[in-house]
Amino acid sequence: MPMIYDALTMILQVLWFIMIAHIVMSWLINFQVLNLRQPLVAQIWYGLNQLLEPIYRPIRRILPNMGAIDLAPLVVFIIIIVLQRQLERSAGFFYGY
Repeated sequence: MPMIYDALTMILQVLWFIMIAHIVMSWLINFQVLNLRQPLVAQIWYGLNQLLEPIYRPIRRILPNMGAIDLAPLVVFIIIIVLQRQLERSAGFFYGY
């Protein structure tokens, strides 16, 4: 059971860092520090979009349209934090305490 706990926490941490990379990269693209015409930048950007879009899409359907402001990543961050805290509280279940 501890392996399940470790796997779940690792998945949430990896998702957290992927989202941070996606957000930072979107800022760099919007401020024209990075250019999507560069093949490596475009591959990383489209890869991150393909990873995160299935997570963001259901949340975007629920949230009202705010124009250029996308609140889906913020909602996902909050969900990740709640899940991490819930996992920490239930760690005794996984470790048999």
